[in-house]
Amino acid sequence: QDTLIVWSEAENYDLALSFQEKAGCDEIWEKICQVQGKDPSVEVTQDLIESEEEHIEEMPETSPLIDLPTCELNKLEEIADLVTSVLSSPIRREKLALALENEGYIKKLLQLFQVCENLENTEGLHHLYEIIRGILFLNKATLFEVMFSDECIMDVVGCLEYDPSLAQPKRHREFLTKTAKFKEVIPITDSELRQKIHQTYRVQYIQDIILPTPSVFEENFLSTLTSFIFFNKVEIVSMLQKKVNFLISSTTIVCTFLLHRFWRIHQKINVKKGMDDLQVRSAATDIFSYLVEFSPSMVREFVMQEAQQSDDDILLINVVIEQMICDTDPELGGAVQLMGLLRTLIDPENMLATANKTEKSEFLNFFYNHCMHVLTAPLLANTSEDKCEKDAVVGSTKSNTICPDNYQTAQLLALILELLTFCVEHHTYHIKNYIMNKDLLRRVLVLMNSKHTFLALCALRFMRRIIGLKDEFYNRYITKGNLFEPVINALLDNGTRYNLLNSAVIELFEFIRVEDIKSLIAHIVENFYNALESIEYVQTFKGLKTKYEQEKDRQNQKLNSVPSILRSNRFRRDARALEEDEEMWFNEDEEEEGEAVVPPVEKSKQEDDFPDSYEKFMETKKAKESEDKENLPKRTSAGGFKFTFSHSASAANGANGANSKSVAAQTSPASSNGSSSKNATLTTAVTATKGSLVGLVDYPDDEDDDEEEETSPRKRPRLGS
Repeated sequence: QDTLIVWSEAENYDLALSFQEKAGCDEIWEKICQVQGKDPSVEVTQDLIESEEEHIEEMPETSPLIDLPTCELNKLEEIADLVTSVLSSPIRREKLALALENEGYIKKLLQLFQVCENLENTEGLHHLYEIIRGILFLNKATLFEVMFSDECIMDVVGCLEYDPSLAQPKRHREFLTKTAKFKEVIPITDSELRQKIHQTYRVQYIQDIILPTPSVFEENFLSTLTSFIFFNKVEIVSMLQKKVNFLISSTTIVCTFLLHRFWRIHQKINVKKGMDDLQVRSAATDIFSYLVEFSPSMVREFVMQEAQQSDDDILLINVVIEQMICDTDPELGGAVQLMGLLRTLIDPENMLATANKTEKSEFLNFFYNHCMHVLTAPLLANTSEDKCEKDAVVGSTKSNTICPDNYQTAQLLALILELLTFCVEHHTYHIKNYIMNKDLLRRVLVLMNSKHTFLALCALRFMRRIIGLKDEFYNRYITKGNLFEPVINALLDNGTRYNLLNSAVIELFEFIRVEDIKSLIAHIVENFYNALESIEYVQTFKGLKTKYEQEKDRQNQKLNSVPSILRSNRFRRDARALEEDEEMWFNEDEEEEGEAVVPPVEKSKQEDDFPDSYEKFMETKKAKESEDKENLPKRTSAGGFKFTFSHSASAANGANGANSKSVAAQTSPASSNGSSSKNATLTTAVTATKGSLVGLVDYPDDEDDDEEEETSPRKRPRLGS
């Protein structure tokens, strides 16, 4: 069937092979037909089997049922063999189900179970496990009604405890009767509703916990059980809806009051001391979780009102972020939960828009002005120059920046990056403004050096989401800041290892090639192709070079199509003057566009000293746990090219783009007369030493350079020139 090959096995199993392309499907189909000695041009080669389901429909009511053995202890093995043998035939399954239903056989079996358990008859209990499991696989709703009744269900669970493959029986009944507790959010007095809730929980437990995961051939056997649970839940919801509609309005009032009361208590007590108590922190998290799930809009409205009366440090959302950052759990369980709640609050999908106000714009303005600097404080603190260690690279004159992250810190940074990646996907304007003003991507890419691969992948995923937007503002920011450099370093350091990091980096460049993002392709080829051309196990980088050359050819053809009179020397301006004018035009254009689309974010008073705030956040955490002083492994050359990556805040983005550094060249100080472009000689040499690529820059000596450096403008060579 085009890209599918389908067939039937054992009369009641339909299987299929799916292919990505029709050509591959046809090739395998021909080989199958060759083995079977059949014509591959025929679409159907399997002998058609008349559907047994049709036989069931046509089966006369007088058709003899299966004779069941008498329900006795010495017959249990025979009964187990019978139940197991009918599962492969729909007709025999139907007949056995009718026999079990008509003779009240299931209740008799469960009586035998009690006898076997009292006698500690292990063999009989193992047979009963096979029998009850087989009856469940008959997939008949009428049998489920009997088995899952209050009278029978605990004995059914008891039979399923004695799995022959286990050395000791499980204690499922003990869990259901003693450990599992029924919690009522509101009192439920209707006995029928309570019984239905209990039954649904126990049947769900049987399906999810007791029964083994069905194989591909057994999945359809339990479809009726899944439907039984689903319709039970529908019935429960319908019964509840009739009884609690009148509570909805009062619940909203109660929740609003609870939120204000919760915040009053938060203001009166010493929050940090209170939050050190695990029980208090857990209860506070649960309350906050219920409120966010019930009405995120109500929580957002509250925190925006609160911002008008309180300082940023005690805002509810900032307290939540602080608790996420200072989570002492090694696995950060509480931080993960709080991060999910934050994502719900900043998700534009559940924000309301009315004629009078737009919740999305109001809340996001509040969040980015008052809370974002708190969220990113750990990230910025752990990627700052004074927090990173310098480790010399063999054969290089420069140093390699390695992030000093222990496992718990790496997990926290990964959580923050996950939330920031969500912001890139869902907040176009606000996050773009923040990334460019804070040079955030450069700081994130420092984490590509992390010894924890999952953290490096989070950093790469953040960049991948940005590039996936195909936004030329982002593209210009990336190229001017030379932000592909740490990604390519990570790829080359990874060497020939075929792992997730390798695949993720290759996918990033493949996306750029397939989507034909011209500005990025030109930047990659002009700056990094020499280092990447040796990678031949994928055609991605050669494909980028091909795209680049095709685009250059198109541009040349356009230039050649211009009338010759316009290209004559007579109308040509001085090349240096043209370059300076063009540079000035680009800078002006960037500033204008940047102001139109990405205005500067409003700074809160705490934003300038976020590292100090972060240190305060971490005091509680550091007091409760010993510092993990791991010795980071020294990075050495992996046999590939190596670039040096600076994460200083002087990256180019829009307005400050003139200060960025290129891979192979740096800017030359202006000479004393201010015309360095005329007199200074810039020599760039790229040499490969012990598998590393080192950029060497040679400037002419000029005694006046030091004096003029503070006042003279710097002239940056254009990339690719």
